[in-house]
Amino acid sequence: MRDLTFTKMQGLGNDFVVLDGPREMSPDEVSWLCDRRFGIGADGLLVVTPGDQIRMEYWNADGNPAEMCGNGLRCVARYGFDQGWASGPEFEIVTPVGPRRVRVYEGEVEVELGLPRLEGRRLVNGLELHLVNLGNPHAVILVDDPWQIDVKGIGESLQRDFPDGINVEFVAVEDDVVTLRVWERGVGETLACGTGMVAAAAAAQPPVEEVTVRVPGGVGIVRLEADTAWLSGPAEYVFRGSVLGR
Repeated sequence: MRDLTFTKMQGLGNDFVVLDGPREMSPDEVSWLCDRRFGIGADGLLVVTPGDQIRMEYWNADGNPAEMCGNGLRCVARYGFDQGWASGPEFEIVTPVGPRRVRVYEGEVEVELGLPRLEGRRLVNGLELHLVNLGNPHAVILVDDPWQIDVKGIGESLQRDFPDGINVEFVAVEDDVVTLRVWERGVGETLACGTGMVAAAAAAQPPVEEVTVRVPGGVGIVRLEADTAWLSGPAEYVFRGSVLGR
C-alpha cells in the first residue's frame, strides 16, 4: 500500500478512518489502518467516492466489508458536503444497500437508514433475541440495566450462532428514551452503533415516533416513519494526516 492521506472522523464516539475513493482495499490493509496500536485506530474504514452521486463503502475493523454503518453514513454525508461534492445540504448517498437520503445541518447530520425489518424472536442460551434487519443484522436484547451486562462475553458467544456474525444491542427502555450498549461484529464493544440505535428503537417500540437514544458516546435521535427510519446526531472531524505504506 502506497503512502496515503486520511481523515479521522467520529459520530457519537464511533470512529472511522476516511479515505477518498475510488480505492481498492484488502482486509489486511483495513485491519492494519484500524489497529489502535500499530495503525491509525478506528472502529472501521470508509471510502468516499465523488461523482453524480457520492458513493460510500465500509469495512469493519477486522477487515471485513459490512452492508451498512449508520454513524459512518453520517460522517460520509458531512465529509462529502464539506468537500463540495453535493449540490446542497440534502442529497443522496449510494451505499451497498441502496441510495440513502441525508441532510447536513449546522453541527448535526440526519440520515435515512431504511425500514427496520422485524424478523421475529429467537431464544439462545436463555436469552430472548429480537432480530432486526437494517441491511445488516441485529439482535436486540431487552435488559433492566445495560451497564450490568457482560457485553463482551455475550456478544462474542452469540457470533457462533450466526454464520455471518451479528450486531448485539443490550437495551433498556424508559418512556421515549432508549439506553443501549452494543457489541459490533468485527469490532467489539463500541461507543455507538447507528444502525443498532435504530434497531433498538424499532424492537423496543416505545409509544412515540421520535426516540431519544443514549449510548456511551452521547445521544442521538431516531425517527421511525411508516416506510423508513432516520438517525440524527453529530458527525465530527478528529484529525487529518498521512500514513506510510508497508
